[in-house]
Amino acid sequence: MAYAKKPAKADDTYQKLKADIAAGTPETAYLFYGEESYLREYYLGELRRVLVPAGFEEFNYHCLEGRELTAQALAEMVEAMPMMAERTMIVVTDWDLFKLNEDQREKLVTLLSDVPPYCCVVFVYDTVEYKPNRTMKKLCAALDKQVRTVEFRPADNSDLVAWIARRFKALGKEIDRTTAEYLIFTCGGLMTGLVQEIHKIGTYAKGKSITQKDIDAVADPVLDAVVFDMTNAITAGDYDRAARLLDELLKQQEEPFLLLGAIGKELRKIYTARLAIDTGRDKRWLMDLWGYRSDYPVKLLLGAAKKTTADWCADAVKMCQILDRRLKSERGIDAPGELKLLLVRLGVQRR
Repeated sequence: MAYAKKPAKADDTYQKLKADIAAGTPETAYLFYGEESYLREYYLGELRRVLVPAGFEEFNYHCLEGRELTAQALAEMVEAMPMMAERTMIVVTDWDLFKLNEDQREKLVTLLSDVPPYCCVVFVYDTVEYKPNRTMKKLCAALDKQVRTVEFRPADNSDLVAWIARRFKALGKEIDRTTAEYLIFTCGGLMTGLVQEIHKIGTYAKGKSITQKDIDAVADPVLDAVVFDMTNAITAGDYDRAARLLDELLKQQEEPFLLLGAIGKELRKIYTARLAIDTGRDKRWLMDLWGYRSDYPVKLLLGAAKKTTADWCADAVKMCQILDRRLKSERGIDAPGELKLLLVRLGVQRR
C-alpha cells in the first residue's frame, strides 16, 4: 500500500489554514480538495465554528451545489451582508471552475478580485476531480492570488499513529505503535475509513490494549491488504489460503481485471524487494521507490521477498502481464477462472 509524500507547498497551505482558524482570521476565499475527506470536513466545520455564530446559520451560512450554479448567482450571495454576525460563509461544492465557459470565467475572475472582507467563500471539490487547466491564465492567476488552495492528503505516518492512539484513548483503550501501523496497513491510511474501524474494534475488544487479533476479528481490510495476504501466502507456498482469499474477493463482486492489476502490482513490489536484498539496498530505497511514509509495509515486503528468488519474481510478473493482455484482447474469456489458474501457476512455479 503506497503512501504518497506531502510536498512542502501543500503542507504550507494546510498549516496556514490551521493558523487562520486558530487566530480567528480566515481569509476571504479557499479551495479545498484531496482524498482525505475526514480532514476536509473537519476544517470546514472549524471554519463554520469561527465564522458563523450559533443560531444564525440560516442567515450567514450557505451551501451551494456547483452543478447549475452561475457566477452571477454566487456574486449575489457573496454581496449579501451578514446578519447579527461579522461574516458570512458560503460553501460551493463540486463547481468545476475550469469547465466554465469564457463568459462565466470572466465573471468569476471579477468576483474573486473583490470578495468583501465580511464573506468567506470555500470551493470544495468532492466527487469532482480538481484538475487546474493552466491554459486558462486569467482564472489561474486569480486563483493563485485571491484563493488559498488547500490539499487534504493522507496524514504522515507519525501523525496518523498519534491520531489513532487518541481515538482509542477516547474509547478507553490503548494501542501501541506496531499495532497501529498494522491497522493502517490493514484498513488504509485515510482517517475517513479508519474512524468507523476504530469504533468497531474499540467496541469489540475485551482488554484495555488493542491487539492484532482484535483488528482481524472485526475490521474490513482494504483490497491492497487482502492482495498482499494472498501474494504472501503464495510466496510461503500456502496455495490453499491464497485460493480462499481470491474466492472471497470474487464473491464480493470485485472486478477480475481490477484484482489482476492489484496482484500484478504487489508482485512487482515483491520483485523490487527481492532485488533490494540481492543488491544490498536498504529499506529507504524501497520506501522512496514506492512512496511509503512508514517502513512497516517495507518490512512485510522484505519478509515476503526472502521466500522467493529473483527468477521466480520475474516469471510471476510476466505471467500477470500475459494474462492482462489476454483479458484486454480476447472475447468471452472466463476472467475469474483465469485468475484462479494464475494462482495455480504461481504456486507450481513456487514449488
